[in-house]
Amino acid sequence: LDPGGLAEHLIEVVRALVPVERAAVLSASGGGRLVVLAQHGTDRVDWETALDADSAIADAWASQQPQTSARSQSRSTVPAGTEVSALVVPLVAGVRTIGLVAMETDSAGAYPQPVIKRVVDVVGPAAIRLEAALLFDEVRTIATTEERQRLAREIHDGVAQELVMVGYGIDNTLAALPDTPDSAPAVEELRVLRAEVTRVITELRLSLFELRSEVDRYGGLTAAVADYARTIAATGGLRVHFTLNESTARLPAAVEAELLRIAQEAITNARKHAGAENLWVTCVVDPPYANIEVSDDGSGIGDSRPDGRYGLAIMKERADRIRGRLEIKPRNPTGTTVAVVLGTATRRGSV
Repeated sequence: LDPGGLAEHLIEVVRALVPVERAAVLSASGGGRLVVLAQHGTDRVDWETALDADSAIADAWASQQPQTSARSQSRSTVPAGTEVSALVVPLVAGVRTIGLVAMETDSAGAYPQPVIKRVVDVVGPAAIRLEAALLFDEVRTIATTEERQRLAREIHDGVAQELVMVGYGIDNTLAALPDTPDSAPAVEELRVLRAEVTRVITELRLSLFELRSEVDRYGGLTAAVADYARTIAATGGLRVHFTLNESTARLPAAVEAELLRIAQEAITNARKHAGAENLWVTCVVDPPYANIEVSDDGSGIGDSRPDGRYGLAIMKERADRIRGRLEIKPRNPTGTTVAVVLGTATRRGSV
């Protein structure tokens, strides 16, 4: 039930059947666009993912029939005189189009009808398996989102409100105490307690913001990460520096959600444990590749901190769930860099 793994296997099957220099498996994401589940090629291809475009990809999705073309199915500029053969095979389960397998090679007439039939016969049965995997991902994402929203409501209506009332009670007590030398120790203790209650309420509000943060269908992953980083940095007095580079293609919603949670944990750790002054957030999203990196100039997350170790364990579990790599290393001259990498970066070039 891993859409990425199934997509990679499909590409390997296709490459064993027909000449392929570039290939991708795409599926629906909502908003009239497709997402790239996996791809193959020397250069990363900016595949056409709009379903209203004039492309073999859009035609195959709408018609549920294989489509061929003598032009590339990417948004890259193809050099004049370049011969291209493209084949797009829809993955249909029942009456629904589940995904597409797109392939290209740099020669003319590479996909005649007998070749198309051979590809369809081999990859067609994968539609049911891919549908099950995508449905499982969707159900898990919806359930997780609903549970996070429920927890946020319970915290806001429960312990957060009670803490606010405790703060008001301390304020009233301070106002009622006489301004005398004998009451000075009690006043000081109450002020320290009031400051601690205020700190806890602030932490709760940030936790509520984290629970409610989601990747907007139209805003994208980098926008969600940047919004969270700005809010956390402002609260912690950090200067935040961004490097954002996101292609028009989107990752699957479940993958975007996990990457956002990893970024949130790394940013929160930097604010709470590192004692940093600066935060550097880098987001490079070029599906199916992604690299989210959070660096600080503080003391880092010490191994002796149980909360720090727990946060790292959570990030590692999330990275493993989406078949990503979690990398943690010292930053020169001070601080820590936490990065999650999905897929392999390849050079982007003309197709």
